[in-house]
Amino acid sequence: MKRETLQSVLAARRDKRPLALATEVETGEQALVDGEIRTGDLVLAGAALDAVRAALAEDRSGMIETEAGRLFVQVFNPPLRMIIVGAVHIAQALVPMATIAGYDVTVIDPRRAFATDARFPGTTVLTDWPDDAMTGLAPDRRTAIVTLTHDPKIDDPALAVAVRSPAFYIAALGSRRTHAKRVERLAEAGFSDDEIGRIAGPAGLPIGARSPAEIALSVLAECTAALHGVAAR
Repeated sequence: MKRETLQSVLAARRDKRPLALATEVETGEQALVDGEIRTGDLVLAGAALDAVRAALAEDRSGMIETEAGRLFVQVFNPPLRMIIVGAVHIAQALVPMATIAGYDVTVIDPRRAFATDARFPGTTVLTDWPDDAMTGLAPDRRTAIVTLTHDPKIDDPALAVAVRSPAFYIAALGSRRTHAKRVERLAEAGFSDDEIGRIAGPAGLPIGARSPAEIALSVLAECTAALHGVAAR
């Protein structure tokens, strides 16, 4: 790997930007793919470029056969993160599920009676006000955000930060009526239809979930669909 290529990879990791390095096996020519940006001595276009972008989206390194030749694609993605707002029963089920699925999970709840290490062992728990905590965590394109409290004083500040972040999945628990009121509040606060439309509400796929574990499962399933670009709703 050339020095300038390594520097670009390290910079992407520092900035938490997804990046793929494509190497033409026969010639050794390389190209870096960062969203719409391509750099390097390897010319990528058409189906070959689409294949590299697909590998980046799927977080999948490996060999790709293209019309331009055999490419080895190495994906450098930031770690998956899930930020859960609300240290409630559903969060207690969602945390271990998300952890098994590969997410680095953080729970935010300013209510110290709920946000305890005993309720969430081995998990980062923050008791800051949600907007402050979210700003500090700086959600990126590999971050999912789920609000679970039903309390506008806690959920809304978190959503205000979330909808203006690059997070790939934003969801808020609550009934359709609760979500309609949430939409009204955010609109009155000056958020655009596009920003508000990023919120999946009510959170989770409609699978008839009732228990906290079933609701957590439906949320993680919807989050997984969003991660892979599948229209699951």
